[in-house]
Amino acid sequence: MKKNKLFIYIAASGLLFAGGCNKFLDHQPDDRTELNNAVKVAELLANSYPHGNYIPFVEAMSDNAGDKGSTTRVLPNASPWNYIDQIDADSEDTPPFYWNSCYKAIAAANYALEAIEKAGNTPEFSASKGEALVARAYVHFMLVTLFAKSYDPATASTDPGIPYVTLPQRTVEGDYNRGTVASVYENIEKDLLEGLPLIRNEKYKVPKYHFTTQAAHAFATRFYLFKRDYQKVIEHANIVFPGNTIVDNLRPWNTIYNSLGYYELQALYTNSTETANLLLQEAASYWGREYAGYNYGLSSSVRLIFDGNKNPSGKELAMGSKIYGGTELVYNIPKFRMHSVKKTISSNFGNGYNMVPLITSEEVLFNRAEANAMLGKNAEAIADIDHYLSKRIVDYSASDKFSEEKATDFFSSLSVKDALVGTVLNFKRQEFMHEGLRWLDIVRLKIPIEHISANGKEKIVLKGDDPRRVIQIPQEAVAAGLAANPR
Repeated sequence: MKKNKLFIYIAASGLLFAGGCNKFLDHQPDDRTELNNAVKVAELLANSYPHGNYIPFVEAMSDNAGDKGSTTRVLPNASPWNYIDQIDADSEDTPPFYWNSCYKAIAAANYALEAIEKAGNTPEFSASKGEALVARAYVHFMLVTLFAKSYDPATASTDPGIPYVTLPQRTVEGDYNRGTVASVYENIEKDLLEGLPLIRNEKYKVPKYHFTTQAAHAFATRFYLFKRDYQKVIEHANIVFPGNTIVDNLRPWNTIYNSLGYYELQALYTNSTETANLLLQEAASYWGREYAGYNYGLSSSVRLIFDGNKNPSGKELAMGSKIYGGTELVYNIPKFRMHSVKKTISSNFGNGYNMVPLITSEEVLFNRAEANAMLGKNAEAIADIDHYLSKRIVDYSASDKFSEEKATDFFSSLSVKDALVGTVLNFKRQEFMHEGLRWLDIVRLKIPIEHISANGKEKIVLKGDDPRRVIQIPQEAVAAGLAANPR
């Protein structure tokens, strides 16, 4: 395969990661902090997680966003809604910004791994090596999920992937190729399985911002769900939460959460004290300020999915009663709070950032439930769904226990297996409103999308094979020689 040139910028602990093909490195590689001990390597790994936010653009692309009727069209929210390629790489919350933040994170992981290798791969570096490998696997997974076709065993060996970078980059311009989706998945799995047993939770001061063993196995459930290896989904989920302990790690929406006010809920949802948050990451983003007011979001039509008769349980879930906003223009569930850092001491304004829950207990539960259903383990799938509902239905009682009949009554035209999978996806769509995970299910399962303007005059329909569902490779990377996605 012909190699193409792709600009990916590098960094090390204490240095600024810079992105974009028209910029120069702020420091030469030999001017960076020397990674000569285990402490410095561990500190560098704080940069091996993307400091960009994918939620704003993938949420707008999904069916969790409707036209609220405002005439305001604010990027990045307006562009993904129309499936127009976003070219602004300097603006937070855009695809190119996220792309660049991912490759910066990969660069940090690669520098850490190089330093560990130079140090002789000794035991004091083992935990950091595990974190670096799993973080590198996660970041490449997010890139291939958003900027390439979703994994399909029939076409993965020919579908273009994304550059899987495993070596530190010391020149401004490097040689890379996209490989295939299959080759990217092979590398992800290799890094994941090599790194996972090396992780040591006791090495972290604040574990929720790192790949703990729990978070790494949770990520594995997502990876294997995409790969359609359902037995491994179940195996990794059972390691995350052995037995029925998962029910104690779900957000208590029908009890504690239900009693919280707007700002209390907003403060708790992405807090490291929340048990359900398995992996958090700080990201440069204005999502916490904008998601309530963006024109494309939780509209009146989308809000209908929270009605009790719109889900197989027949009951309204607790988060449906926590939708705030006196008008459609500001409907939202208070999940995110924007933080800011002043640009200067005298400045009245600052750079926005959010704490983003990258992986949660709820996702692990949903992944296991879907895997159980796909393998014909109906009783286990129903038990998982019931665990979820026991934390979502207010005054949950024995009559609310889920059953195969409830699933098939709601999805009357589907088989039992498909009805159970449909049930999982129905609840999952509600659960992750404002969090972007709906888009991952849409691309994974080729779910058709229809967007209709508030006045009903404009309609955008994307079928499962529409090429616009694959986000375009950033313009600067294409200009540098990386093959663009077809349109």
